[in-house]
Amino acid sequence: MKTHAIIFGISGIKLNLSEINFFKKYKPWGIILFSRNINNLEQVRNLTFSIRAIFRDKNFPILIDQEGGNVNRFRKIINLDKYNAKYFGDIYQNNKIFYNEFNKFIKKNISILKYCGININTVPVLDLFNQDKKSVIGNRAFSKNCKIVIKLSKYLINFHKNSGLETVIKHIPGHGCTNIDSHYHLPKVNFSLNYLKKNDFRTFKEVDSCLAMTAHVLYEKLDPDKCATQSKKIIHSIIRKYIKFKGILMSDDICMKALSGGIIKNAKLSLDAGCNLLLHCSGKIDEMKKLSLIVPEIDNFTYKITKKIKANFSKFN
Repeated sequence: MKTHAIIFGISGIKLNLSEINFFKKYKPWGIILFSRNINNLEQVRNLTFSIRAIFRDKNFPILIDQEGGNVNRFRKIINLDKYNAKYFGDIYQNNKIFYNEFNKFIKKNISILKYCGININTVPVLDLFNQDKKSVIGNRAFSKNCKIVIKLSKYLINFHKNSGLETVIKHIPGHGCTNIDSHYHLPKVNFSLNYLKKNDFRTFKEVDSCLAMTAHVLYEKLDPDKCATQSKKIIHSIIRKYIKFKGILMSDDICMKALSGGIIKNAKLSLDAGCNLLLHCSGKIDEMKKLSLIVPEIDNFTYKITKKIKANFSKFN
């Protein structure tokens, strides 16, 4: 049986009875963990083991946002405040310091993820650095220089893959060009297609990954009505045709307020537009049950790439 085209969050540090009963009947493509799910390393290891036991799949995808800096889901365990992406972009020119620091950081993250049984990290951020203090991306981006973003992102992706982990490039086709936080409002971008091709779209065009996460951003001159996540035009003409992204396209969280319709409408619009997977992060079981009634099994395209991803996992189990 195929899995369903959605990734769910869960509520706490261990599966509750409602979640166990739900997942025994309904198999999502993956589970994503957040800080609320993390107390200590042994607890996370037990949690991921219990998730895989339900699905009887040792390569079942378990994801996390572990970027470093402010986006550190293991904050209770390790302090990574210094190590945001911009820090590495800033020291990139000093080869000796950069590679020593970057390698140490990546190895530490990967060792934690592998020990805990987490096999997908939603990194790197390919968005360009925006100096606006209101920018939600901010120092989560390596640089405003496309070449540095591309170089460091490829390095980070290869390091993960060679360690048996998968990555998710984000936020395709580019979130750095806005200072609005899509968790709360819909960001709108008025740049021309020509400008975006030379800047924000460029990093995504030159970096490859098996998975990518969409931007809940409205590009007014490309599609004035629908944000990228829900725009057939942007997904097919820009992400698939121009950027040539050939992997699994997952939405950013469909609960974010940039999407104005409820979760059912948001789910349907995102899938209809061309997203292969939905991301639902809240861990609210009532919402998960509603979505289970309308989210289909993954298509053959997603199934084939998932097999490729799991083959990489299995090499390092």
